[in-house]
Amino acid sequence: MAEPCDLSVIIPTFNEEENIAAIIDAVDGVLTQNGIRGEILVVDDDSKDRTIPIVREISGRQENVRLIVRREDHGLSQSVVEGFRSARSDILQVIDADFSHPPDLIPRFYEAIRGGADIAVGSRYTKGGDIEAWPLKRRIISLGATAFGRILFPEITDPVSGFFAVGREVVDGAPLAPRGYKILTEILGKGRWRTVVEIPFVFKDREEGASKLRAGTMVDYLRQCGGIVRFSVTRRTGPVWAEWKKVVRFGLVGLSGIFVNMGLLYALTEIAGLYYLVSAVIAIELSIVNNFVLNDVWTFRSIEFLKFKRKVSRFGSFQAVSMGGLVINMAALYLLTDVAGVYYLVANLAGVFTAFAWNYMVNRHYTWTKA
Repeated sequence: MAEPCDLSVIIPTFNEEENIAAIIDAVDGVLTQNGIRGEILVVDDDSKDRTIPIVREISGRQENVRLIVRREDHGLSQSVVEGFRSARSDILQVIDADFSHPPDLIPRFYEAIRGGADIAVGSRYTKGGDIEAWPLKRRIISLGATAFGRILFPEITDPVSGFFAVGREVVDGAPLAPRGYKILTEILGKGRWRTVVEIPFVFKDREEGASKLRAGTMVDYLRQCGGIVRFSVTRRTGPVWAEWKKVVRFGLVGLSGIFVNMGLLYALTEIAGLYYLVSAVIAIELSIVNNFVLNDVWTFRSIEFLKFKRKVSRFGSFQAVSMGGLVINMAALYLLTDVAGVYYLVANLAGVFTAFAWNYMVNRHYTWTKA
């Protein structure tokens, strides 16, 4: 009969012979020191090195260490899901085998879930988090993936983290169908959760073994995000659905601003007789006011929209962001047309979409932070 288990630590592996014994020892030490009755579940993707025999030898003398070897449908995310199914505890911790995630923080994740959080996320981007010894290319890829993930989950600073813990009820019965490395994104998109706690940590690149990052990783991630959006739109439920309703509303408000701008430009120039550049400045400003009011009372439904001082502060922020969007639009138009040789109408369309993404993301995170 299996011993009672408070925490299941899932370690997905593939060719980790340099690290696996050390990470098991480190995790076991943390569990013992903190009085946590935990199991260590190594889920291996049919490694070709000595990872499997090393874990088998350890599990033969440590009852709290188990090994699952997956012979098909390989992938880190799939391994984690297999670990969820096989785990004995109702609190599930995921950690990499290469020490990029500090085992010493495991008790904080455990206590967060015990304290009522549905998900505890190790964040590199919240206050106190950081990344050490990453090349510029990998930083850019990570920031791009994180930024895209934050469109879906704006309240979470690191929705692509591989260091996290969840309560079993979050994933049990959830239609998880992940590919690639971003299993947390899949859980956030399809799991049943209400509360998320973020725990800052410093990500350290592996010292032993080779990175598993491949060229197709971002393609897998984008497909995964598309699947999450389709799932949410079909079910019309969950945080992604709620966020995409805001995106659509923001877009409709922006469209109304175009009509306000064009109508005022025509009226002030052709009817009032103002110089067209003066008309343009007035039209732009009043369209910004139009967009701000509609976003404040409809898109984000700010609970504080009646408080005048905070409304003024939000309007100042919205104005600055809108001006930034205008600069981005014009810069994209110039670069694509004059430098890249793209037809100017196509270039302008690309600029509009780029500016829209800027306006939404920055306003969502700074102007209406509590929406």
